[in-house]
Amino acid sequence: MKISTLEADLRNRAKAAFSLDDAAVSGFALSAPPPHVQADACIAWPISSAKLLRKAPLKIAEELKAALGAEFGAQTAPPGFVNVNFSAAFLFAALKELEKPGCYARPEYSGERINLEFVSANPTGPMHLASGRGATLGDSLARIWRALGADVATEFYVNNVGKQVELLGLSLKARLEGKEPPEGGYQGEYLKDLAAALPAEAAGWSDKQFSEYAVAEMLKLHKADMAAFGVTFDRWFLESELHAVGAPAAALATLKARGMVYEKEGAVWFGAASELESDDKDRVLVKADGRNTYFLNDIAYHLNKFSRGFNRLIDILGADHHGYVPRMEAAVKALGSDLGSFKVIIHQQVSLLRGKEVVKMSKRAGDFIPLKELIDDVGTDACRFFFASRGPNTHLNFDVELAKKKSNENPVYYVQYVHARICSIFDNAAAKGVDPAAGFDESKAAINKEERALMLKLLWLEKALVDCARDNSSHHLTTYLTELAACFHSFYDQHKVLDPENREVTAYRLFLLKAVKGVIARGLALLGVSAPERM
Repeated sequence: MKISTLEADLRNRAKAAFSLDDAAVSGFALSAPPPHVQADACIAWPISSAKLLRKAPLKIAEELKAALGAEFGAQTAPPGFVNVNFSAAFLFAALKELEKPGCYARPEYSGERINLEFVSANPTGPMHLASGRGATLGDSLARIWRALGADVATEFYVNNVGKQVELLGLSLKARLEGKEPPEGGYQGEYLKDLAAALPAEAAGWSDKQFSEYAVAEMLKLHKADMAAFGVTFDRWFLESELHAVGAPAAALATLKARGMVYEKEGAVWFGAASELESDDKDRVLVKADGRNTYFLNDIAYHLNKFSRGFNRLIDILGADHHGYVPRMEAAVKALGSDLGSFKVIIHQQVSLLRGKEVVKMSKRAGDFIPLKELIDDVGTDACRFFFASRGPNTHLNFDVELAKKKSNENPVYYVQYVHARICSIFDNAAAKGVDPAAGFDESKAAINKEERALMLKLLWLEKALVDCARDNSSHHLTTYLTELAACFHSFYDQHKVLDPENREVTAYRLFLLKAVKGVIARGLALLGVSAPERM
């Protein structure tokens, strides 16, 4: 039985004891207790249900304690907590449950069809650090949601139409001709390399051909960067696909049919802001010269996502897109709330440090540091773990020197070392002729304090994943893994695993470490980080 299964059982006991419906006990949950509380889990539901039940929280806690029975050794604590303890039989059964495929799937995610769009960097230059942070967040969340049971499709939207693409083509053409890029063009040295590799016939190309070639080459770089970063997209969606099927015109017609559009000064405007209270002003959809704005094309793109059967759309965007959020929320509401939900996650910028010194921008890239430079310097594992270690709303200072250290000061090394150390212990057991799969009498196992702490921490990975999904952030997982690693080190510093004089204890501890190894490997995999067997 895992934590969520036990939680559901206890929730049903509370529901029956207080004669409540499902909605009234929806907030009932087990949570890890604070360090000063001597218990395995705590229930705070009596506090939140006091108004509903019209009783003092402590009184509700006493009644809930009685409803739970004696098997959990439940105790109450002010102002209305119920603290519970797990039997050894429950702990061993729960650890065995962790070995099963799909063990973290939860029913509330089974009907989710999520379209998760992230990175979506304009194809006008190499990937930069912010792209790496967005890629880490999106890819990790996709893995976590899938582990919880959701159906997730990842997507990279390529803006291969519009003014920026035209300027990219003109910048490449200028470099071929030995000139400086036009005003507003792209200055990076990478365009000189691209120009040098152009075929001989490029001298006679049209401006459109330069743009198409530049976008195609930039996309190759983007795909290579993402592959090196361990990120695979289910679809690279080209904006030109929308235009090919008339999607922007169809979206505009939908908005007109809903009375959300008006014309002024020759332009077509989206006028839903005042009605929907998401945006603070009306926005142009079609300019006076007849050209669509990016806003209309983005509306068409999101309508396309809904048409593909997704009931939940999530966009992960950089800090420079704050103004985008309210207008798109208003547009999605205008398209119809029955389509599904829509969420934008904004992640903050990354500063690269060497100790306390800020790393300067790359001259080759123009005005940013390419992601590839960081990957080449510190490796994908450190990049992804460090990027994942802070919530998206927090500015991230990335210490390059710390990321390269081969010591416990480096958080990714600290966690990976646990996996490698346990692999070494199993290799040592095999060398000594110890069967790592040998059974032991669970009823006779004397669980010490450090072993119990390890067992309990293993059980809470499920909750850490739910926290990640709830907060749209993988930092809960890096925190969890760091804490699990600390529990292992505390155990390993004080207790011998391989004891030739006590085969029962050896078998029991190898069983425990196998569970630790599995959870560390699974947690790192959800972050896109490797679990090495040797370090």
